[in-house]
Amino acid sequence: MLASKRLYPLIACAGIVVAVVAAVAGQADPVLYPNPLDLTISEYAALDRTGATGFAMTALGVAAFAVVAGLRAVGAPVGVLAERLTLLWGAGLIVLAVVPAALPGTGTDLIAQAYCYVSIAVLAAVPAAGGLMVARFGEDERWRAVARPVEWLTLAGGFGLLALTYVMLPGEGVLVGLVEWTLLGAEVALVGVLAVRLARLTWARGGATSASRAALG
Repeated sequence: MLASKRLYPLIACAGIVVAVVAAVAGQADPVLYPNPLDLTISEYAALDRTGATGFAMTALGVAAFAVVAGLRAVGAPVGVLAERLTLLWGAGLIVLAVVPAALPGTGTDLIAQAYCYVSIAVLAAVPAAGGLMVARFGEDERWRAVARPVEWLTLAGGFGLLALTYVMLPGEGVLVGLVEWTLLGAEVALVGVLAVRLARLTWARGGATSASRAALG
């Protein structure tokens, strides 16, 4: 059981690092579109010939599942709704990576619009989860250290959602890609804070337990 607990934060941290590297690699090969910043992340992933962007989204989804599993394993004060929202974020990213988006100018604008709204729902999940976690973390000695960073990143995500809503409605999708990438960056940072704190608590506890056993032996 201890081994599985220590494995969850490792998978989460590795998934986030791999996702960031893959996302950067995907940006190195520009898509064949006049202005990539006007594409949503999922549309960009559909055009990315390297497949790096879709792989990055999938890696983030796996990392989210590992974070939730790790939080449950250590009894973190997260709450059921926050857990489900984080799982929704992870599952949504995987679905958006696997299911190809309808691209602008292909005659399927209605599908593309629906796809964008689904993306907004997925991107709204982590800021909502962060808002639910902040108060609980502030009351728990083990998690109090990350309460403020989670709060800041939640606020950043909230402002990002407002910007995304404006861009998607009156803004007619101009620079939607830039807004989505910025918002996703804040969300990845929030999940990363949870993963790092989970790793510190899990591995520190594991080390202390091993040391105690060695002393008793």
